[in-house]
Amino acid sequence: MTILYNPFFLLFITFVFLFLFRVVLIKTGLIFTVKKKWRLFEDCFHVYQLFKVPKFNESMQRNQLYHKVFVYLNSLTSVEDSDFTNLFTGKKPNEILPRLDPNQIIEDDFLGAKILWINEDNNLVLKIRKADKRRVLRPYVQHIHSISDDLDEKKRDLKLYMNVVGHGDDQKGRWRCVPFTHPSTFETIAMESDLKNKVKSDLESFLKAKQYYHRLGRVWKRSYLLYGPSGTGKSSFIAALANFLSYDVYDIDLSKVSDDSDLKLLLLQSSAKSVIVIEDLDRYLSEKSTAVSLSGILNFMDGMLTSSCGEERVMVFTMNGKDHVDQAVLRPGRIDVHIHFPLCDFTAFKTLANSYLGLKDHKLFPQVEEIFQNGSSLSPAEIGELMIANRNSPSRALKSVIHALQTDGDGRGALNIGRRSTENGPRKLSGEMGEGSGVFGKEGANAVKEFKKLYGLLRVKSSRKSQSFDLNGDQKEGG
Repeated sequence: MTILYNPFFLLFITFVFLFLFRVVLIKTGLIFTVKKKWRLFEDCFHVYQLFKVPKFNESMQRNQLYHKVFVYLNSLTSVEDSDFTNLFTGKKPNEILPRLDPNQIIEDDFLGAKILWINEDNNLVLKIRKADKRRVLRPYVQHIHSISDDLDEKKRDLKLYMNVVGHGDDQKGRWRCVPFTHPSTFETIAMESDLKNKVKSDLESFLKAKQYYHRLGRVWKRSYLLYGPSGTGKSSFIAALANFLSYDVYDIDLSKVSDDSDLKLLLLQSSAKSVIVIEDLDRYLSEKSTAVSLSGILNFMDGMLTSSCGEERVMVFTMNGKDHVDQAVLRPGRIDVHIHFPLCDFTAFKTLANSYLGLKDHKLFPQVEEIFQNGSSLSPAEIGELMIANRNSPSRALKSVIHALQTDGDGRGALNIGRRSTENGPRKLSGEMGEGSGVFGKEGANAVKEFKKLYGLLRVKSSRKSQSFDLNGDQKEGG
């Protein structure tokens, strides 16, 4: 009998009893009932105030606050822990999304205050202690706005808009859209890694620069010129840029634009957070195959309308070459960044081989490198198609690329470099910005090795002549 009075034995018995009691509560669901009863008992000692967020306003228009609260509540982990939760499949494989159920109660904590949400029919009811209302309510609603905006931005489906034939006085219906599902990213395009990083850094800086642009009295926009032969990846770069920014794409076909005013109307009807694209601009300018004048193009790029409705936009223009384009089109302010897309070199070839064939190295790589060094080249699109056609046999794919380089590609790389030297004159490679423009890309196979030695860090010098930088393979001397 003495063992019954042993304190250690009594402590052990108590521990076992509590453990078994907790197991019974969990297994039978009694623990949830106890929690609910305790919450009701606790509520007796607090005064609550209710705020209703209706789904529609008095004019039967959708209440934007209801949407933001609904998005916010569905993101809370407490949705999964509540009594009733709906499950839906997401866009990704095996993705399951919990969603609010009618009459569901969601708990939230903010700044140490306990907050309850009740999902009624077409209403969301906020239940908060009166003692916490003054301290918590306004910052809590601002918190909901911020979180829901971020969530909407992440899950927003991008769209590709295309202009249709119309007249300048047509105030609506000029754009038709389809889902933008292009899979291109900066990780998949064949471009030198340093150049990719500098482009991404430039875009990230643009996204954060709204206040800076406004302080300078400038429109918050960025413009890029992509130039180079067909098939060198300009369109894939545009898709990667749009996916990186999560911006919609507005692709303007100048042949379907009736006049200068019509072009302005298209810009007016575009939305913020968008990429405005005009491809093959040099062809339209040289052949005069559009009703839009040069003055109309210039005003579209930096005119008064652009200043009024061009906020938070990225403009992209593509050309096969810029040597014969009016310098007024290329001047800083209209074009901020010039990026040259050359024919493929060995570095780009290895990127393509890794993406298309899963090859980081191969016994045929030295032979391919030697052919590139001898001046042969093809466009990334041509090499990519050969790899796709022979994707089941990497060796056969590389042999087909070698054969194409030896036949179709003879002299194309050397011709590209020779044309650059004769038309543009001698240039000096440099790792820093000159007075007019800076360089941190590549333009030609023979210049790559020397350029990499001098790459270094980019130092931006202030200049009254130019605010642009040129992402090509070499650089004009300052002045």
